[in-house]
Amino acid sequence: MKITTGFVQTADVTVYLCPEHAGQPVPQLELRPAMKARGAVTWFYGRGEEAHVLIVGLGPEANGERVREAAGNAARAVHKEGFATVTVMLEPLVRALGGALSEEEAVRAWAEGWLLGSYAFDKYKSRKEARTVECLHLVCASEASYEEVLEQTAVRAEGTMFARDLCNEPPNVLHPESLVEMVRERFAERPVNVRIYGERELAGLGMNGLLTVAQGSQYKPALIELTFCTDPSQPLLALVGKGITFDMGGMNVKSGRDISDARFDMGGACAVLGAMDMISRSELQANIVALIAVADNMPDAAAFVPSTVVTYPNGFSVQVGNTDAEGRLVLADALLHAGRLGAREVVDIATLTGNVGEALGLGLAGAWGDRKLVDTLAAIGEHCGDRLWPMPLVDDYEELLRSDYADMNNIPPISYGGAIVAALFLRRFVDADAMRWVHIDMANTVQAKVARGYYPAGATGYGARLLADFAESRAEANRSAGGGEA
Repeated sequence: MKITTGFVQTADVTVYLCPEHAGQPVPQLELRPAMKARGAVTWFYGRGEEAHVLIVGLGPEANGERVREAAGNAARAVHKEGFATVTVMLEPLVRALGGALSEEEAVRAWAEGWLLGSYAFDKYKSRKEARTVECLHLVCASEASYEEVLEQTAVRAEGTMFARDLCNEPPNVLHPESLVEMVRERFAERPVNVRIYGERELAGLGMNGLLTVAQGSQYKPALIELTFCTDPSQPLLALVGKGITFDMGGMNVKSGRDISDARFDMGGACAVLGAMDMISRSELQANIVALIAVADNMPDAAAFVPSTVVTYPNGFSVQVGNTDAEGRLVLADALLHAGRLGAREVVDIATLTGNVGEALGLGLAGAWGDRKLVDTLAAIGEHCGDRLWPMPLVDDYEELLRSDYADMNNIPPISYGGAIVAALFLRRFVDADAMRWVHIDMANTVQAKVARGYYPAGATGYGARLLADFAESRAEANRSAGGGEA
């Protein structure tokens, strides 16, 4: 599909974006208030050779995120109707907002939302979902060329869709060993050094969390290490992702009529890989390492069982109270490895607890750790759409990790505050004197149950844009600080 900008062009469909507070943005049509509501999509079909008109509501807030949402809704509506050419009237919206949203921001937001909203994971369907649009033209007031903006936006969308693809793949296709090969192939021609730690290397480094969790699977575990270093003078930033490609819960086996969503337990890994996909196609001057802890968590005669004790290289021993709390066991290995590599800042992201969704619902991930970095991530999330909320590390709750015969348990005896306790567990594997750390629990944001905005049903790709934007902001801050820590 070709995306262009400029003045008005004729097309099969003309799209108007309508915030609630605007007057009548389409002079020839009388719009009802409900047509301007957030998420509303209304067709006015033309007669004969007349262009069709699509009204897309923005609701009371008209910002970049609402424009992305509107674009996603519009994309699905247009594809469903089978039209080939679309003109989007951005100029009236920008003018109506009086500078609250620049023309460039509107172009970027619409293009990103349209591309992400057009996504469909249908590779295994005999009848593919139609993607009919051949040309998308964005009407602007100026003659400015937004070609570079559109290229950057395409990279962001492709990185996010890569994350979605990985998360959506069924477990008979994507498992620990095939994920390693997919990563090798994806980054083979990129300025990224790919290193894979297999069973022998994991044992040599004492990564006993990964080795223990993987015991019940037919597939071997791995730690994937991707290094993007275009400015070695900068302090090392580590992005750490949980890559449990399928989580049956181990011997504490999950139950339910359909647990196919267990393939989404690698959402954190997908976010990191999607971010690295974007970063590796940019001209960013940075020093970044991505660490992906990869395993399956399966019940089997060889699987680890409750009461198993796992000992880590930092001396901590962990009693396994529940094998379905495996994510923190493998993340502990990756966090220790980040310290071994000399990372000064670490962000780990994982589908770690259902408890975070009970606290924050389905629209916000939770974030714990260094407050300055958490606030930076929260501000970036508000702008890019991957929203998160600062959460407390309550030291008194550490008593819930108490074990009778190890240094700590991997799960508390009560369900209350489970997401906080999980963050406290991970903090034990962070060298607070050497690094600044943030933990993001995205278990509640990894998937959408129904298509809405620029999210299709299935994997959302949450975190990919967030981490890429965060890496860029940290690189800029470090450059401003002259290569030292900002």
